[in-house]
Amino acid sequence: MKHHSLRIVLSWLFMSASLLFSQQKIESLFYYVDKEHSFASLKNHIKQISIIAPAVYNVDEDDVVWGGVDPRVLKLAKQHNVGVMPLIHNPGFDQEMLHQLLVNETARQRTIESLVDECKKYGYRGIQFDFENLNINDKDAFTQFYAETAKALHAAGFQLSAAVVHRPEKYPGPTKYFKWLYKNWRAGYDLKALAEIGDFISIMTYSQHTRRTPPGPSAGIPWVKKNIEYFLSEVPAEKLSLGIPVQSMHWYTEQDEQHVANARSWSAGLSHQEALALADRFQAKINWLDEQKVPFTFFENAGLFEYIFFENAQSFQHKLDLVRQNQLRGFSVWVIGNEDPEIWKILEKVEVH
Repeated sequence: MKHHSLRIVLSWLFMSASLLFSQQKIESLFYYVDKEHSFASLKNHIKQISIIAPAVYNVDEDDVVWGGVDPRVLKLAKQHNVGVMPLIHNPGFDQEMLHQLLVNETARQRTIESLVDECKKYGYRGIQFDFENLNINDKDAFTQFYAETAKALHAAGFQLSAAVVHRPEKYPGPTKYFKWLYKNWRAGYDLKALAEIGDFISIMTYSQHTRRTPPGPSAGIPWVKKNIEYFLSEVPAEKLSLGIPVQSMHWYTEQDEQHVANARSWSAGLSHQEALALADRFQAKINWLDEQKVPFTFFENAGLFEYIFFENAQSFQHKLDLVRQNQLRGFSVWVIGNEDPEIWKILEKVEVH
C-alpha cells in the first residue's frame, strides 16, 4: 500500500513538472547574418522568434561605429512585434583594438552615444555586446564600459545584453590550449557583475571544437551541462540564455594560403542541407553519438579521412530540454538560415515571449 501511494505521489510530481515545463515561457533569440538564406528563414518563421539579433555593428579604437540592419528585417520585426537587438563587436575580434577602445574614456563615450542614437532612430529593443578575444587584464575596463553603456541605454528605455564565451569551470584546465582560452577568451568577463548590470547574458555554448582543435561536437551535451552549471553559479537563471548552434561542422585538410609550404587540419561551418549533401556525396553513414547527443560521420576522400559533426532537430531538442530543466530565460541560436527545418516543428510546441 505504501509503495502504491509512493508511486501516486511520484507520478503526480512528474506530471506537475512536465506541466510546468510545457507552460514555461521561453525567450527565443536568433542571430542573423546579412545573407538571403537568413532572411528567407526569418520571414518563414518570424512568429516563433522573440528577438532577432543581427550581427551588423562594428566599432574601432577611435570610437567609429558603423553598420546597420536590413530595412526588410526592421519592417518584418515591427509587423510581428519581434524585438531587434543588433550585435556590436570588435572586427576580427582584434584584441589590441578592443583594449585601446576600453582604456579611452572619450572613445567609450562617443561609442555609447552612437549606440543610443541608433536605438532611437531605428526602434531597437537594445544592443548586445559581442566583444571577443578579451584579455583577462581588461576585465575591469570591460565591466566599466558595459556599465556605462547600460546606464545610458536604460535611461533611454533600451536594453543591453552580452554574448559571453563559453566557460565550463572556474580555472583554465589541463593544457596550454586551455590556458590560452582562459587568458584571452574566457576570464575577461566578470559574469556576476555583467549579470547585475545588464538585462541578460547569452552564453556561447558552441565552438566546443573549432578549426584549432581535433574534430568533435560543436556542443556536446555533457560539456553544455558543465557550462550551464558554472554560469548559474554566477548568473541568475532568469538572466541566462543558452547558446544553441544549428550549423554543422566539417573537418578536412586545407592548404594554408598564407604559408604555401604548409597544409593543416581545418574546419568550416555548413548549413544542415549542405552537411547532408556532403555526406550523401561520399555515401557516408550518419551515426548518432549517444553520450554527446549529436550525429556525426566520417569518410575517406583521396586517402584522407574527413569528419562532419551535425546539429539537427534531435540534437536541438536535447539542448532545449536543458533550457527547460534549468528554467533558464531562453536560448540564443547561431545562426538562423543554417538550421535543420525540423527544429521549427519542435518550436511550434514552445510558448515564446
